[in-house]
Amino acid sequence: MTDERIAPVRWGILGAANIALKKVIPGMRGSALAQVVAIASRDIAKARAAANSLGIPRAYGSYQELIDDPDIEAIYNPLPNHLHVPWSIRAAERGKHVLCEKPIALTAREARELLEVRDRTGVQIGEAFMVRTHPQWHKVREIIASGRIGELRLITGHFSYYRRDPADARSRVEWGGGALMDVGCYPITISRWLFGAEPTEVMGLIDRDPDMQVDRLTSGLLRFERGQATFSCATQLVHYQAMQIFGTTGRIDVRIPFNPPPGDECRIFVDDGRDVEGSGIETITFPPVDQYALQADRFSEAVRGGGSIPVSLEDAMGNMAVIDALFRSAESCVWERPRS
Repeated sequence: MTDERIAPVRWGILGAANIALKKVIPGMRGSALAQVVAIASRDIAKARAAANSLGIPRAYGSYQELIDDPDIEAIYNPLPNHLHVPWSIRAAERGKHVLCEKPIALTAREARELLEVRDRTGVQIGEAFMVRTHPQWHKVREIIASGRIGELRLITGHFSYYRRDPADARSRVEWGGGALMDVGCYPITISRWLFGAEPTEVMGLIDRDPDMQVDRLTSGLLRFERGQATFSCATQLVHYQAMQIFGTTGRIDVRIPFNPPPGDECRIFVDDGRDVEGSGIETITFPPVDQYALQADRFSEAVRGGGSIPVSLEDAMGNMAVIDALFRSAESCVWERPRS
């Protein structure tokens, strides 16, 4: 539980990305441990408009001005993917803790630069996979550990939406755009987390947009020592998401695995496998929570010396290594080993 005696961590937001304005900042406002005190944009008018609409005290017309603010303790970095590492490093060099949007970097090699900076500066640096704080996923892990579905053998996932816009940062290959980096990273991190291990090798299949060359439909197969994980992701398919976890005697179906609405109940379905009609399914319901607020709580607690950040830099590097290997496999048409 949140300790009300802990002083809130003072946060600054780098950029006025939609995820920051619509998801993360509202979530932080619901956290007793996080206080958003400043936001920056390269367009000062945009920064001021965001500050006024969200009740943020200070607005800056450059990212560096915000980083230089001595009152700010932690930075949330939702900039386009190719700016994650450079600006996270600049923030850490100024003594700021950094919560960086996924994917943490463009490659695992680039992510390693953050590791050196973190160890040298002593700040916290983590990846913003809010799903890893949601109670439904902690319950899934608990069920797997209990043996209720037998031995974990297979995880399957899908995450897609439709948006084809050349002006979108996610449509730029050189900026780390495409489906795998944007949404494929979710089933990868969940699969690694549930297996509690890194895949030994992976296979990838990619269909690229003929004009923009970003991957618009990607499928992956991850081989673990104890089982397998498969997933598909797309930026030009119907909006949908799903995750199922299969054991030797049962399975778990997570209804809305990645971004359940914060105002609605969540449900997971645990099937004992007695028949295909589902007569052995138990529905487990979770009260409404804002996973962005939970993410802010956990990271801020770590900044204050209590607990650990939800997704460590080492964990983030492992995810990037899998993504790197999937891209290599799509080109080589053979199994590739992740190299972190």
